[in-house]
Amino acid sequence: MRKVSVFGATGSIGESTFDLLMGQGGAEAYDVVALSGGRNVARLAEQARALKADIAVTAFEDSLPALREALAGSGVEAAAGAQALIEAAHRPADWIMSGIVGAAGLAPGFAALSQGTTLALANKESLVTAGPLLMAEARAHGATILPVDSEHSAIFQGLVGEEIGAVERVIITASGGAFRDWPLERLAQATVAEASSHPNWNMGQRITIDSASMFNKTLEVIEAKEFFGFTPGQIEVLVHPQSIVHSIVGFRDGALMAHLGVPDMRHAIGYALNWPDRQKLPVARLDLAAIGSLEFRAPDTERFPALRLAREVMETGGLSGTVFNAAKEIALDLFIAGRIGFLQMAALVEAVLEDMSKGQGLGIAAVDLDMVLDCDAEARARALVISEQGRI
Repeated sequence: MRKVSVFGATGSIGESTFDLLMGQGGAEAYDVVALSGGRNVARLAEQARALKADIAVTAFEDSLPALREALAGSGVEAAAGAQALIEAAHRPADWIMSGIVGAAGLAPGFAALSQGTTLALANKESLVTAGPLLMAEARAHGATILPVDSEHSAIFQGLVGEEIGAVERVIITASGGAFRDWPLERLAQATVAEASSHPNWNMGQRITIDSASMFNKTLEVIEAKEFFGFTPGQIEVLVHPQSIVHSIVGFRDGALMAHLGVPDMRHAIGYALNWPDRQKLPVARLDLAAIGSLEFRAPDTERFPALRLAREVMETGGLSGTVFNAAKEIALDLFIAGRIGFLQMAALVEAVLEDMSKGQGLGIAAVDLDMVLDCDAEARARALVISEQGRI
């Protein structure tokens, strides 16, 4: 029986993974080793009971009593905290979903790779903050990383049977988020509630806001560079409001291979879960005649300054991705808390990058995970200082 673990089980990626596991036989088909979640311990316990997991871990130590109570009599072990997450990731499993949002998913992902397993990577921040280290860790332990972002899964599938050297360009599509059709002058007044409503996808609040600001897409652009080894010049972004075409791979003979599918993360997750085979998935089938037409347009970098910043980060390399992501996460926290405006998020990230590029610069390659985590902490602290000083 295949051993699996799901980190970030109560988030949108985790819920889709849970749905697929249950649909493919649940505890009768899979030996579920570990599930992790945040403060929604009731849901985490419900999932753990349904899948008969060995252990359930909440990221928050003060939520442990509630988790223990919810799991009482189930035989499922309960644990909490960052170290417990890492220890759970070290437990042998054949397939591990990395679905924790943000830099918090970095250490568990590295722990999983150290056992030479298959890591289904939905945590894009891992590649943005420590891409070279993560890929080196996978190679060192003979582990396999499978991309789970719909865009990178699409590229991965488009490359099956192809030589990476034959790729001329890749086009990553973006829905444009909640504000794709707003007048530019209105964006400064955008509220958290308005930014939290996605026109196409059902996702968590943070990733939905990141979609509205295009920060989510910038992370994916950097991720494509780190995972596939594409140069910045090979990676393009198009706004595609229908979210039907997830990515396009262009080859040197001029051919374009597009991946189409309904906006449902169970497609990419299911592909990774069953890889290298394909299994029947509970996703809607496209009716192209009903869709009628597909729209594409170039992104407005004035509307989405995050795209420009991502280009600069890719050109700089080194620790710039770590700083970019850390500042972005703090900027998002501050926007959700009502302390900065929507457009100030990009301004804050740019200010942190400028501040930390002085002196030694950001192009230095990280030598280990501790160096990445130290830089991450410094960037977060710098972002808070800059915000408090009103420099944006």
